[in-house]
Amino acid sequence: MRHIRLLVPGNIRHSSGGNVYNARLVAGLRELGAAVDVISVEGDWPHAGATERRRLGTFLEASEPGGGPGQAVAIVDGLVAVGAPAELEAAARAGQETWVLVHMPVPESSGESSLADEARALSAVAGVICTSAWAASVLTERGLPQAHVALPGVDPAAQAGGSTPPHLAVVAALLPNKDQMLAVEALALVQDLPWTASLVGSDRADPDYAREVRAAITENSLQERVRFTGELAGEALEAEWARTDLSLLVSRQEAFGMAVTESLARGIPVLVREGTGAEEALGLAGLTAADGGPRLPGAALPLPEGGQESPRLLAGVLRHWLQDPDMRESWRAAALEARTRLPDWGITARGVLALLAEQD
Repeated sequence: MRHIRLLVPGNIRHSSGGNVYNARLVAGLRELGAAVDVISVEGDWPHAGATERRRLGTFLEASEPGGGPGQAVAIVDGLVAVGAPAELEAAARAGQETWVLVHMPVPESSGESSLADEARALSAVAGVICTSAWAASVLTERGLPQAHVALPGVDPAAQAGGSTPPHLAVVAALLPNKDQMLAVEALALVQDLPWTASLVGSDRADPDYAREVRAAITENSLQERVRFTGELAGEALEAEWARTDLSLLVSRQEAFGMAVTESLARGIPVLVREGTGAEEALGLAGLTAADGGPRLPGAALPLPEGGQESPRLLAGVLRHWLQDPDMRESWRAAALEARTRLPDWGITARGVLALLAEQD
């Protein structure tokens, strides 16, 4: 059984999908008997300074390479890896087996330098594990010879009862990429219908953006209908899910979107942005319609960035869902069926161990 060192970024302290995945992967690996050390690497990753990069190099060197079958292996979170290509190259030259766990490929908008660092880092290591097929396809299109996939699991959860009037939830840290502003703009266009909504997530990850979202809610007179909950966990989060009838994850970029499968685990349908990894998560259960095509427990919407087209499109779908009982029932039935067909975290951990075993 491998001795695994998982190196994670110390600067992501809100409940991100990457943090949750890392924690659940570690728990799953330990349940399977693997010895796992979690090392939090401080620094402003992926833009850490020289001191933090040297410290990362020290952590990699401490993994005691060269021990043959069963030797220690380092798995580096992708956010750290793309900020330290030279350190990963040095570890490879020293014979250290290192893998990178990619939660989100570097965005194209990051520029040529960042994309080049990503390519260097991923080329230097023994293997690359992606948390979605979407992410793996992005990397292979950029020239990476091979990217393995270990999809997130999901924990069983109680079926949501919903609310009257219908309650909508956006479960994500308040960040520009998560595009809560789009959700607010769309909700402002359906004020004539009964509903309530919650924005569930940290407002400290990007305080300026959080203030912009709050201002938009005030400007559209939605203060009595849209509630900020902050980051929730445990019973408080379960209570929020229990009252939810529809969730939204309309991120501009999303490698997978574990909030989607967490929603489906409770029988709650989801609206996502087409073309992102959230669409993969929505179709994970593999439901089939009567005509043989995919049957989604919700919908994936084409939502271009900028302008008023996307708020109007999203508002139109919300209006239809709010006014059409048959549509609500159809989406709900699909979500309830998907609920029984989602993978658990044990599958994720076994998949990762199998990949590492191939290198022995």
